[in-house]
Amino acid sequence: MLDTKPLLIDTDFPEIRRGITHTLQVNLGYLCNLSCTHCHVNAGPTRTELMSKETIDEVLAYIDTHSIRTLDLTGGAPEMNPHFTYMVGEARKRGVSVIDRCNLTILQEPGYEAMADFLAEHQVTIVASLPCYAEQNVSEQRGKGVYQESIDALKKLNALGYGKESSLVLDLVYNPNGAFLPPNQQELEREYKTRLFDEHDIEFNQLLTITNMPISRFGGMLLAKGQFNDYIQLLKDNFSDSNLSSLMCKSLISVDWQGYVYDCDFNQMLEMPLLKKVALQSDNTTIASDKKLTHLSELLTVSIQGQSIDIGEHCYGCTAGQGSSCGGALD
Repeated sequence: MLDTKPLLIDTDFPEIRRGITHTLQVNLGYLCNLSCTHCHVNAGPTRTELMSKETIDEVLAYIDTHSIRTLDLTGGAPEMNPHFTYMVGEARKRGVSVIDRCNLTILQEPGYEAMADFLAEHQVTIVASLPCYAEQNVSEQRGKGVYQESIDALKKLNALGYGKESSLVLDLVYNPNGAFLPPNQQELEREYKTRLFDEHDIEFNQLLTITNMPISRFGGMLLAKGQFNDYIQLLKDNFSDSNLSSLMCKSLISVDWQGYVYDCDFNQMLEMPLLKKVALQSDNTTIASDKKLTHLSELLTVSIQGQSIDIGEHCYGCTAGQGSSCGGALD
């Protein structure tokens, strides 16, 4: 796969700094039952990287020492980590909201038949990938048969109360099927809701539109097709200064499957670690940090508020058009 990182480091993106951290986005591993073309972590059935229970306990320790409100679990398919239910249960005992970034099809896989009931019991918010309401587009991105499996999983979640008038939140995620920006989130949400309800009697809460990042599998595809420079220019041409204040990296820490920390999930995939060659403040003591990686366990008593965020050309993907984050459009 072609690597886009060397083309992203030199950037004129404006400097941004961290605010108060209230979300931990934790990658539980790259193992997945799917291999989607837009996947920026190159997840798939043959990946073996999985977060250990020891590292999960270190994540929980960080939650205990900081004012973390949301635990955002991703992968791969996060449910395929053998300690997934343990982590969710412990986080919910602490009153922390939990998000499961679910590919939907995992809920239909042998051995995971009870997963939907578990998520409902623990009132886990489900953010589910459904790149289009049309079967052909989903098949192109995610493989043959995935669309119907996703529809069946959505019906199962609706039957449990997800996406209905209840406290069980079901959001869907749209990714463009190519080198273009997502359409208007609000307009596309209305179209999704109409089509899914009319054709499948399916309901959900919100649609989140997320811009494809020029990294990993998608970035390699852009390079292979000679579209990389044009896509970067598209992102820059649609830059919106108003999106800077709402960037997710200002209030989020991304944690990889080994427990190392990054400003965001995209920087994690580019191996651009948080706190590289900076000074930290801990109990009014300056700690020199020129290491390549920093582990979450090293930040238990450290505040990183105000620290500069590591940026690159890919950051234009979060500020183009309506903006993009793991929570959808920014405006």
